[in-house]
Amino acid sequence: MKRIGIWAIYVAGTLAILYLALYAYMVFRGHQFTPGDPIHIFRRPGGPNYS
Repeated sequence: MKRIGIWAIYVAGTLAILYLALYAYMVFRGHQFTPGDPIHIFRRPGGPNYS
């Protein structure tokens, strides 16, 4: 049981480090991500307009 607890701590620590690395990447990259932003899809200029 002790071994499972130790592995759980390792997994939680690894996930935390990965999350911080992803956050640092997004901050230093300069791309501001806000939930709810529209997805920009680039189409051909002469393509049909469905909206």
